[in-house]
Amino acid sequence: MAEARWWQRGVIYQIYPRSWLDSDGDGVGDLPGIVARLDYLAWLGVDAIWLSPVYPSPMVDFGYDVADYCDVDPVFGSLADFDRLVAEAHARGMRVLLDWVPNHTSDQHPWFVESRSSRVNPKRDWYVWRDPKRDGGPPSNWLNYAGKSSWKWDEHTGQYYYRVFTDQQPDLNWRNPEVQEAMFDTLRFWLRRGVDGFRIDTLSLLVEDDELRDNPSNPDYRPGEDFPYMREISIHQVDRPETRELVRHVRKVVDEFGDDKVLLAELVLPLDQTVAYYGTNGDGVQVPFNVELLTAEWDARGLADYVDRYLAALPAEGWPNWVLGNHDVPRVASRLGPAQARVAAMLLLTLPGTPILYYGDEIGQRDAEIPPDAVRDPVAELVPGRGRDPERAPMQWDGGPAAGFTTGRPWLPLAADHATVNVEAQRDDPHSMLTLHRRLLGLRRRSTALVSRGYEPVQADGDVLAYVRTDGDERWLVALNLGPHPGRLAPPGLAVAGRVELSTHLDREGGAGIGGITLRSDEGLLVRLDP
Repeated sequence: MAEARWWQRGVIYQIYPRSWLDSDGDGVGDLPGIVARLDYLAWLGVDAIWLSPVYPSPMVDFGYDVADYCDVDPVFGSLADFDRLVAEAHARGMRVLLDWVPNHTSDQHPWFVESRSSRVNPKRDWYVWRDPKRDGGPPSNWLNYAGKSSWKWDEHTGQYYYRVFTDQQPDLNWRNPEVQEAMFDTLRFWLRRGVDGFRIDTLSLLVEDDELRDNPSNPDYRPGEDFPYMREISIHQVDRPETRELVRHVRKVVDEFGDDKVLLAELVLPLDQTVAYYGTNGDGVQVPFNVELLTAEWDARGLADYVDRYLAALPAEGWPNWVLGNHDVPRVASRLGPAQARVAAMLLLTLPGTPILYYGDEIGQRDAEIPPDAVRDPVAELVPGRGRDPERAPMQWDGGPAAGFTTGRPWLPLAADHATVNVEAQRDDPHSMLTLHRRLLGLRRRSTALVSRGYEPVQADGDVLAYVRTDGDERWLVALNLGPHPGRLAPPGLAVAGRVELSTHLDREGGAGIGGITLRSDEGLLVRLDP
């Protein structure tokens, strides 16, 4: 691993800026608040922070409706605050990644204001405008996120514009070379300010079928279980060949600023389509998000099979990655419960590849309960029951009334257990979730095997998932009990001889084992094997 890139060795930590730390008492997190807690992140041991959008925005979708790609919204601070954040992070050896939202803008972006002004405006073709069908209906049957037509009628100009998300988020026309160059320049703007890369939002949606062909219906659609847009199979709007080609151009722009910059990408595609975004000969996205752990059944045999399939599907130049939590899905501790969240942390931080850690997961933060009058997420209205506010609640720093997040009223309610589940309560507790994360991150930094690609699955039964991480003579056995009952790990040919360096139950540490291992319920072990 001597030649490995920083993002291959490191752990990336996602911050949702509105919910991290409020420095001025308005109830909304900001850039100075992030700077104020950089020492915490350095102490924890993360290598990079990824910031969800901080651009000027009407905040219909809380920053994912961008009104200016080259500035900071006043609610978060200023460009000077951003520059200070980059400088302070770099001084601590941490990188800074920005969310880049290329699929759509806000309807308040000057580009769309011009585009909407008339059919002959020079920026008309910067967005996807189409005439109605002969019957006056939408140009195609494509559905948006809420399961309604993805075409929005504009009375002023007598055409439809295309949007996947809210009415206030019109899609850019990435077939237009002027759009491409303008968006590439937004990358250059931030790269010149010292950012170390980008997470690309909804990358697979960039380009739509130019013939506007209707999508086929989905025979497997489950009403009440699936998102409404899944009534059709979106073959004409998602993962177009043109999008994959555009990725190569994005990569070239980023590579203008050196070979240590990195691209992460949100795709949400089947495995074979996801790995295609690595490109040919490594000219695509370095980290196309592998999001299977976000929704997978917590089943040892199923997860073991998926890990094998995922690693086998990677191209020669493809580096693995793992995502266990983010701002769009319920939190790990809410999905799996506090005990299994500890086991999940060991899984995330010992699989081969780059882990992406969501803020608050390191303390076992759970979803907040959001009463109807406190709902902020537009998705909650578009798709009832799917709101994302619970997992975006403020970070829990201490046991005070506002959890140390703000001196004002938090923009979202806090989780009910914030008085006991917080950084201050866990920082010096050897049994805490925070201590477990810090120790795992420390082991990764000291081990070549845990940050290598060396991985050997170990035969196991029932709820036990096991594998060996290797690099030369350094070998680690990871044994995880994903269930509530004791489990035995004694596969043929494995005589465990080594030292238990880390256990989710703590009292096993330091012990040597020979032969098989009995795992207690909800237990994970990290064993350094003898050479």
